Amino acid sequence: MDTGSGLQRQGEDTIARTTARIRERPGDDAAHAERATALQDLGRLEEAERDAADAVRLDPDEVRYRELLAAIQSRRGEHADAAAEYARLARRDPRQVAWTVAEAAERMDAADAEKGVEAARRAVRLDPGNFDAQLALARGLIRLGDAVSALPAAKRASDLRPGDPFGREAVADALWLAGREAAAFDEFAALAEEVAGPDRERVLAKARSLYRQRAGWSGRLIAASAAIFAVAFRRGWLTVR
Repeated sequence: MDTGSGLQRQGEDTIARTTARIRERPGDDAAHAERATALQDLGRLEEAERDAADAVRLDPDEVRYRELLAAIQSRRGEHADAAAEYARLARRDPRQVAWTVAEAAERMDAADAEKGVEAARRAVRLDPGNFDAQLALARGLIRLGDAVSALPAAKRASDLRPGDPFGREAVADALWLAGREAAAFDEFAALAEEVAGPDRERVLAKARSLYRQRAGWSGRLIAASAAIFAVAFRRGWLTVR
């Protein structure tokens, strides 16, 4: 049996076992939470959310249940609901900066950059040396188009964790926003050599968009093809002035 089949069987066994427990004890919050986790692992997110919500209803004070519910809502694309759940957690214990950072990220994924920045600012005030909080603030300011504030925020995040690709990408985004296209392009070029998979594809897409924005007609022809652009970009043939 391969690993995937084994995990699926394990998840199905957990669902069957917890379902039997819930039949015997309908108010078993722990069983609802365990079943929600198994359903989430199997990608059955709608059912998982119902069980997580039941667990929260049965024991509203259990932090793990609210975290589980928020995580499932985020995976379902219900970012506003997930943000509200993280906000409730943060209000209960403001010292847990991670919840405020999570709220900021969900607000931005819900296309509410303004509220995302508000949450990120709260996180930064709680812990100015927190990389994730500074990064969330930088990303939010970039989405708001606040070039004056975005670049210092991105640099603070990058300084807290030098070399981190997400911090460096935020700096490149902020440079682009500030009109420093050549510096942004150079940063994207350097970063593309160090990341892989979806991260590299995202960086390449940004570099291509920036290059097309600044290039002449011949450059736009190169940028018109993602494959040709990728080759020229990798070989260092392209520059932005």
